[in-house]
Amino acid sequence: MTGFTPFPAERAAAYRAAGYWAGRPLDDILSAAAAQWADHPAVIDDRTSLTYAELDRRANGAAAGLRALGVEEGQSVLVQLPNSCQFAVALFGLLRAGALPVMCLPGHRDAEISHFLEVSGAVGIIVGSDAGFDYRGMAERLLGRDNALRHVIVDGDPGPHTAWAQLCQGAGPPPQRRVDTSDPAVLLVSGGTTGAPKLIPRTHDDYLYNAIASAKLCGLTAADVYFVALPAGHNFPLACPGLLGAISVGATVVFGRDPSPEAAFAEIARHGVTATALVPALARLWAQACEWEEQRPTSLRLLQVGGAKLAADDARHVRSVLTPGLQQVFGMAEGLLCYTRIDDPAEFLENTQGRPLAEHDELRIVDDEGVAVSEGEPGELLVRGPYTINGYYRAAAENQRSFTPDGFYRSGDTVRRLAGGYLEVTGRIKDVILRGGETVSALDLESHLLTHPAVSAAAAVGLPDPYLGEKICAAIVFRGTPLTLVELNEHLDARGVAVHCRPDMVMPMPALPTTAVGKVDKRTILAQLQP
Repeated sequence: MTGFTPFPAERAAAYRAAGYWAGRPLDDILSAAAAQWADHPAVIDDRTSLTYAELDRRANGAAAGLRALGVEEGQSVLVQLPNSCQFAVALFGLLRAGALPVMCLPGHRDAEISHFLEVSGAVGIIVGSDAGFDYRGMAERLLGRDNALRHVIVDGDPGPHTAWAQLCQGAGPPPQRRVDTSDPAVLLVSGGTTGAPKLIPRTHDDYLYNAIASAKLCGLTAADVYFVALPAGHNFPLACPGLLGAISVGATVVFGRDPSPEAAFAEIARHGVTATALVPALARLWAQACEWEEQRPTSLRLLQVGGAKLAADDARHVRSVLTPGLQQVFGMAEGLLCYTRIDDPAEFLENTQGRPLAEHDELRIVDDEGVAVSEGEPGELLVRGPYTINGYYRAAAENQRSFTPDGFYRSGDTVRRLAGGYLEVTGRIKDVILRGGETVSALDLESHLLTHPAVSAAAAVGLPDPYLGEKICAAIVFRGTPLTLVELNEHLDARGVAVHCRPDMVMPMPALPTTAVGKVDKRTILAQLQP
């Protein structure tokens, strides 16, 4: 496959021999679940409930409908659906059609979606209808541009396009396809670190292991009810263990549209939810809400928190008021997952971000010169292993920067290795802002800000925030009268920039401070912003 970097043959053979890779297509987890738990509830949202047998049939119908529409084996299709049963149907339908799903997020707008279309060569896009944003209209704008997009599929009013409900009525068995399980099964999207978001190719072999091994480590069974509180297209609620891991053990998956405590606590009580995943900002909010919400999530036995570092005080508070079953998760859509274990002592649960999932995860912690640091000293984390990618999709230049010659991924995170292989995240090297669980590339945002004629220079920095983790501040040198935050974000909206990438505050400056070598000095900017 052009633009895909496979696992080197020697390492691939070692992972197969060690039992990490089963040689099964990713959608096999649904086939196996439907055979074993046919009448058990599989997926539930606010309008629909499907058993495993029903989900299996609908996925087959979607696959047949996609092929009939003209989506061919090996072609990419963007998926931008809200948390719903239809998300699960679309994912498995695309897999069974032999297509390559590109897992977009609800907050992505024209700029990101156009970029994903260009890089993936996608021939279709599946969108939902939402009163807050016109996804169909966005797809229509992109349809006429210089790309391969031919099919707009809408879950809702399709207008002149294809109705998702009608497409899913395809009859007969799913189309026959040839599956090389070492090929990509899905394309995840990166948060962007040095520019526009990149596409992350996860193979059938590595992603199946990712989901199944995570479910086993978390102790998920068919008796569990997993709540999707974060956007389902994220790696965390998709496969860590998430939707895919839950399906692999026959658990029930409940899709939530609103992660606020009031709405989420009601869903948890209604369905007897036992497990979910949150980012630290939401975990803190849920814990605080226990002081005023009458309904509390008493059925939770497992609360995963990841996407950013959870402070030790917050971890203790979460364990005391939400559930003692807190699990810290440190990972990346590119691969490596670290988990605290369910039976770990409080010292590890509250002060570390876990240890690697797999015995064959290889970690290096190095200094600025690439030399290994002493045990317990902080350094940049490099990793390779049975479920970590070997290159971004169709991104040769970025791969030169992000991977070592011997195949280690440069995470950009700084960590300390503690006793027993546990890691403590100490910071990051890449210029990113972690806002509400989303990774925002400062460079990409700055490039968008500079397109406004009133902006002479711009620097995006992250400020600590008790609710978002970090909020985005745009330090800007204006030409003439400074713009307001509203005016600045209206410009970004017109450019189709994702909602989560827009500044929360703006700080006009006469000039941006620089270092001795002429680079923008963001430490000085932060010092001026913080009391």
